Amino acid sequence: MDKSKQIFGNVISDKDYQNAIKEKRKYEKKFGNDSKETYSLSVKSNATLEPFIGVQNIVAEAGDQSIDTQKGIIIGNIRMGFGHYRISMAMASAAHAMGYIPYWFDLNAYTNTTGGKIISHLNGLYSMGSRWSQKYPLFNKLYWEPLNSEGFKKLSYNAKDQKVAELMTPIFQEIPKDMPFIATHAWPAQAAIHAGMKKVVNAIPDNWPMALHLAEGSIHTVQTPSSFLGYKILKGMDGKKTLKPIPDGDLYDVGHYIDHELVANIDVDSENRIERINQKKTIRIMITVGGAGAQKEIFSQILRLLLPMAKDNKVVLYINVGDHLSVWKGLCQELPEIDALSQKHFDNWNETSEFAEKALSDEIQGIHVFYDKDIFAAVYATNLLMRSTDLIITKPSELAFYPIPKLLIKRIGGHEAWGAIRSSEVGDGTIECETTQQTLQMLEMMLESSEILTKLNKHIVQANNIGIYNGAYRAIELAVKGRS
Repeated sequence: MDKSKQIFGNVISDKDYQNAIKEKRKYEKKFGNDSKETYSLSVKSNATLEPFIGVQNIVAEAGDQSIDTQKGIIIGNIRMGFGHYRISMAMASAAHAMGYIPYWFDLNAYTNTTGGKIISHLNGLYSMGSRWSQKYPLFNKLYWEPLNSEGFKKLSYNAKDQKVAELMTPIFQEIPKDMPFIATHAWPAQAAIHAGMKKVVNAIPDNWPMALHLAEGSIHTVQTPSSFLGYKILKGMDGKKTLKPIPDGDLYDVGHYIDHELVANIDVDSENRIERINQKKTIRIMITVGGAGAQKEIFSQILRLLLPMAKDNKVVLYINVGDHLSVWKGLCQELPEIDALSQKHFDNWNETSEFAEKALSDEIQGIHVFYDKDIFAAVYATNLLMRSTDLIITKPSELAFYPIPKLLIKRIGGHEAWGAIRSSEVGDGTIECETTQQTLQMLEMMLESSEILTKLNKHIVQANNIGIYNGAYRAIELAVKGRS
């Protein structure tokens, strides 16, 4: 069945179907069609992640090492921002802890394929839109917010994506069709289904139901009960129409997608945070820059408040600019003194990981800045630093679901608003602070009194006790279900 004509039994209009065909033809004209190509695949160690979570990369080249079809689980993903990589790392970590071999399969990394070219093009547009949304309020209000909350919500959008995803299938030819496959973005999930993969789990991000994330034929997982119900009835995905629901067995609420090493240490890390609060020790604050490199302006204002405190050893700062060195340079232009005050951990993964390990047991002082041109190190550094961090300041994307006290700043895109709502209701993060003034007020309250940070830590322990952070394990279980 043509997945652009019907979505869970809901018929797509002829007009929208023809638009989907036009969308596919547009990309064929721009990037070609490699459907007759055969790509050799082999396996190479992921030098950054293998020592921690056993990750192996699937590369598009001939080689001696092949996929272990008995113990392997393929993690299908794309580089678009940091969120989808972050979920992939959580899945890989859980798989590794459960005795499987996680194979990293990034469609965006296969730059010679039609699919890789399409995804790279769209990733560039998304990153640009994210940055513009923070610079130009009118663009954000009239285009970016509506697109991210309502535009991506429509079934007609999914029909287009399904048709374009047909161009992403050639890279799948050498992958055994019964291999467990977990996708952390809809495109690899859709492409896997089109390619004939039979055990596909589509790990849906965020907390706002959108047709963008549907991949019919896969098992869909979500992180929250409200998201489950919204997806179940495809709420609002075709105006006010009542739609046929997602069938039983095709959708599961599994909980938050969190890495094993973080989940396994929730109790001890929360206890250590509360002890530092009670003993009035220096508060460790981590500031993360997202994969689109946006929000530099609000981070500048936060750092203006925190720099004097860091000088007086009232706070320790971890600043992870990911693989966006330009963001760090911009911060230095805004705050020239920060450059001289900071200890820089740049392009030195061993140093970064050793620092993170040391911070678990030793007293830490000063300002520490982390940058790495390697995307795996750029993202995973946050995970390593998280365990010794008392408070993370971040936008409400995938980090909103993590078991660490969070100050949630203004979102990028309307869909992220519901990540903040989820975090604030679970109690492990703040409400979304939509203005710089609200952000600074919340931060000052957190540092002046122990009340808020103590509550957040206690809520994390409570949430862990009922399995809220076990989503990655459950997704792995669904992927291997029925496997001998």
